[in-house]
Amino acid sequence: MTKAEIVSEIAKGTGIDKESTLLVVEAFMDAVKASLVRGENVYLRGFGSFIIKERAAKTARDISKAKTITIPARRKKRKRHKMATHKRKKRLKKNRHKKK
Repeated sequence: MTKAEIVSEIAKGTGIDKESTLLVVEAFMDAVKASLVRGENVYLRGFGSFIIKERAAKTARDISKAKTITIPARRKKRKRHKMATHKRKKRLKKNRHKKK
């Protein structure tokens, strides 16, 4: 589902115009991104969590030079907004294949 589809669904369900709904959805997304940039996890009870993933330092081999290199510890890249992963609630996982 795209952001435009989410905005349309919310606008249809609430009766609020799409422009106002788009502003609210974008404000929500900006608030989540800002929290993650500050290093804070975001918890939405009954839905799931956006949790910052830390990557541990590791060693690798540069096979062209036959050397061992160390890759430092880091967070996932912020630029792509893959810094956080979304964990669905178990209840949502169970209901995703049920027919309506």
